Amino acid sequence: MERETSVDQAVRLAPDRVTVNGRSVILLCASLFYFRIPRALWRERMEQLKAFGYNAIDVYFPWNHHESSEGEWDFEGERDAAAFLDTAKDVGLWVVARPGPYICSEWDGGALPAYLLAQADVRLRDNDPAYLRHVARWFDRILPILRAYQAGAGGTIVCVQLENELDFYGCSDPHGYVSALRDLAHERGIAVPLVACAGQGGLYGSSGYAEDVVPACNFYPYDRDPDFESKVLSYQARLAEGGHPLLVTETNRNHFLLRRLLSCGAKLLGPYLQVSGTDFGFTNATNNWGEPLAFMTSDYDFGGMISPEGHVRAEAYEGRLLRRILNAYGSALAEASPVGTGETPPGSGIADPAAAGQYRLALAGGGSLLFVSNPGETAVETQLSLSSTSEETRSSKDDSNEEAQLTKDDPTEEPLILSVPPGRCLLLPMRVPMAKWGVPGTLDYATAELADAAQGAAKTILVFHTEGEAEVRLKFDEEFAFVQPDGMTVREAGASLALRFDGCAASGCVIGLRGGRLLEIVALPRAEALLVESVDETAGVRRGPGPAPAPEPADAGIAWTAADQVPHLPMAAESAAIPKAEPLETHGIYRGFAWYEAETPATGGARPLGVLIRQGSDVVSLYADGRYLGTVTPGGSSRYMPLPEGGGARRLSARAEIWGHSNFDDIRLPALRLHAGKGLTDLVAVTRAREITSNWRLRRAAAENEASPLGADGPMATAAPAESAGPASSRAEYLPASKPNGGARVASSQAERQPVLPPALPSARPADDDPIVAFGGWMSPDQPAREIYRKTIFLSSGADSWTLHFDGLQATATVFVGGREAGQVTPFDPYLTLTPYLDPSATAQELSVLLERTMGLPAGRVMLLEGNAAVGWRLSAAQEAELLAHAAVVRPNAIAAALPLSLAPGGVAWAYGALPNSAEGRGWRIVADGENVKLTVFFAGRLVSRLWLPGGDARPAMKGGSPDSFYLPGVWFGEGAEDALTVLVEAVNASQAGLIRAFRLLPV
Repeated sequence: MERETSVDQAVRLAPDRVTVNGRSVILLCASLFYFRIPRALWRERMEQLKAFGYNAIDVYFPWNHHESSEGEWDFEGERDAAAFLDTAKDVGLWVVARPGPYICSEWDGGALPAYLLAQADVRLRDNDPAYLRHVARWFDRILPILRAYQAGAGGTIVCVQLENELDFYGCSDPHGYVSALRDLAHERGIAVPLVACAGQGGLYGSSGYAEDVVPACNFYPYDRDPDFESKVLSYQARLAEGGHPLLVTETNRNHFLLRRLLSCGAKLLGPYLQVSGTDFGFTNATNNWGEPLAFMTSDYDFGGMISPEGHVRAEAYEGRLLRRILNAYGSALAEASPVGTGETPPGSGIADPAAAGQYRLALAGGGSLLFVSNPGETAVETQLSLSSTSEETRSSKDDSNEEAQLTKDDPTEEPLILSVPPGRCLLLPMRVPMAKWGVPGTLDYATAELADAAQGAAKTILVFHTEGEAEVRLKFDEEFAFVQPDGMTVREAGASLALRFDGCAASGCVIGLRGGRLLEIVALPRAEALLVESVDETAGVRRGPGPAPAPEPADAGIAWTAADQVPHLPMAAESAAIPKAEPLETHGIYRGFAWYEAETPATGGARPLGVLIRQGSDVVSLYADGRYLGTVTPGGSSRYMPLPEGGGARRLSARAEIWGHSNFDDIRLPALRLHAGKGLTDLVAVTRAREITSNWRLRRAAAENEASPLGADGPMATAAPAESAGPASSRAEYLPASKPNGGARVASSQAERQPVLPPALPSARPADDDPIVAFGGWMSPDQPAREIYRKTIFLSSGADSWTLHFDGLQATATVFVGGREAGQVTPFDPYLTLTPYLDPSATAQELSVLLERTMGLPAGRVMLLEGNAAVGWRLSAAQEAELLAHAAVVRPNAIAAALPLSLAPGGVAWAYGALPNSAEGRGWRIVADGENVKLTVFFAGRLVSRLWLPGGDARPAMKGGSPDSFYLPGVWFGEGAEDALTVLVEAVNASQAGLIRAFRLLPV
């Protein structure tokens, strides 16, 4: 690293540059997360990154990784953040530090500790004193560590990011919140620049334009979007007006896209997750990457340069090539500015997807780089001009020809025609002074990329590469003594030389200048240039190997034993009585498994038809009198599970697993809210299921912006339910009192919508003259249609729980009971409890439903589920340590088990195996082949993966990495001994047996 300056001067930002310790740099920055990589491999991953061109890393610091429960801190061993930063310093990588407090990162809850969800006075991610007091405690722990590793203070941290993509979230006061975080950072000694990144382009929403906080951008486009540069240049111009450079803190991993961002003047290029990893333990998240629910896999791999096991992929070679280009131009490129495109206003351009785009950076010290980008699927021909940014493009006559081909015969000032392969962004030098490389003259133009410039005492080497014919023209300030081409065509014109070559084989030319300096031009095929490791005047061009082939499967000869378990019984050592079912966080359970046990009261002879799970998440497996009813993933909604013929439901047991708290905030499902709790809030033995779709009175509603004249005692009135079901449901600002179905919610940062029943359109008819139709059966002339449906229902005696289920609803329905709003129903959450709003002593109950829909979307069937809520609740839980303890206790009962291993629906078993390290000592990638099973895999005393293999309707979308394999790091194997593999197997499909056919072992 360069000579250090004081901390407050070490990193300087300006619209055209980032300066670190007095040197302008472009930060090619890859995500590398210590919490997803074994500590013993931190250095190896960093050295791999540096070897393939990256000079910086960005790293999150997950709050809940270090504070598992309130006040319980851990910064030792695998969690030693200081050791990680020390390693980065030693390897020589700049660091973008991202301590949150919220980090997203597809990590459990975005790293916000789950204990916050049970605290009624906390508003997450907002300018809320209660929340900020907790953030201050976290910053008290993490920021002193970051302070010690700032650039200028002995470390390599060049900036600290506050929050993460706040513009995705409904923060009520971005300016106040980010300003508070800034003050907390400054008070704890952070002197390097503070940044705040926008996730969807909302610079104010992400930064609040807080003073001394630099807005940054995350871009996740379609890599081939032809209009992408237009958008980015608009942000670059906006940031430059504020005195800031374009910092791209996150983007896709393809270097084609990174080159396009570079063409727009970006000074920080931060492809997210170039180094993949694993979510060890119960650290996965859930989010909205499915329809909408998705579970994040333990394998965390978006296909970046380095796999979770440490395999270097082909894209890494593109990274190294880009770094060599950046190094060749040095500070001239690091301080370059984009040349205007002439768009008015900026960002309004619409590119031709069949054409190549051209964007130009003016290099500091003279000359420019012309970026010629082809985002299309076929080669295109583009006309280049040396004197302007104009271009003329047309589709290549031969789309199959993907070689860059120059069609001009003579080196003149006339435009050049270049054929650009698809998915390429070429960086072409135009009128670049060669003095920076010790050569008197100008690189007039090149239709090949310059990737290396090595300057020695008497000789300079310039290395170009191309995929087809190309030309380089040089103008010298002194005469040349000799020209020795090797495989190149040379044309001389005074003090100018034009060198032509193709991309089929390496070629070169040595030029001797009268002043005594030698200039060697080397031209390589692009595929060969990707393998270049170094260039110097004595050794010349040194090439290295390409990507290693994929490993072949190996047979480690695992001998398996298995111990079947009574599936409905808890694995925890003890349980506790609780007054009612509540989200797990209210009982200090933040990760892992939990078991709810309860009984249903006597039903007066009414046989239960099924069981209703209220507000369940993430995974709930239900047993009634020991019989498996099924596994569901309701996403915080409810699910009705019918009993088999003759089945009873006296004793209920629900095994609930927290797959992970959502790392996003999505209103479509209750469990996708950032503040959502996990578990369930009730089990109801349903004794009667009635369809009430028929015979509703109908009136068209007034427009949405028209107020109801009915007053507080009319249909607009809202009232609190008789009892709240969630840990903060009494707080109207976080959980509307009229939304008891939100019981699993905790503190919301957004103002919840509280729709009211609007007045009906004026009518001279009495109410009993309103049409009688099926629910949703009115053909309305309005778009969108707003209709009020009214119906009187009669309650069954002996029941104490009533729930509406809008089966098949594709609209929004707001339900009112006796004029009081009971809540809103959506296609994603079609259940609504009526119990808090009903008076069981009054048999008849008046329902009103405001139905809002567009273009005749179906309203589905309306079902009324009546029954009896469970009583006598007990709760137990098990995280990693408790599960491993249970596995050890029952292991003596295990018997030999050959694969395939089959389990009856709902069955649970522990499987045990042992395997040696791979022959190379780097561990294994193990691929599971099976169906209808969920696996929780432990190795060497750690939870290393959770898998859910295909089969069954309950399985959600599995996103983020491999859904069927896991990584066993070689560094976690014991020396000279076999290591235990312990697997909890759950059969999670009620209609088919669970099956593990095989485990396929791939050596790392």
